[in-house]
Amino acid sequence: MSVESIAQAQFDAYNAHDIEGFISCFSEEFKGYRMPAESPSTTGKASLREFYLNNRFNNPELRAELISRTVLGNKVFDHELIYGLSSTPLESVAVFEVKNELITTAWFYFP
Repeated sequence: MSVESIAQAQFDAYNAHDIEGFISCFSEEFKGYRMPAESPSTTGKASLREFYLNNRFNNPELRAELISRTVLGNKVFDHELIYGLSSTPLESVAVFEVKNELITTAWFYFP
């Protein structure tokens, strides 16, 4: 699988609220950062699963719209609009690092 196809698979599963499909795109050692944090806000696949089940996929309004995507080596940069977390869409950039066909690290930037 290409780096871009892995990012697209997690994006599609996110919008479908498909937790199993979503977490299958991530490594067991996954680390997620909400920038500008220096420490991860999410560590490990189990923690990722729990967070998305309890804080995202239980929201029927949640969806992401892809504005643009850039691939640079093993990293994918997605510029997105996130709906359902506030009264207006939130603009975000997500950076996914892929190793061995799994997302190992993600950095999330919000204004």
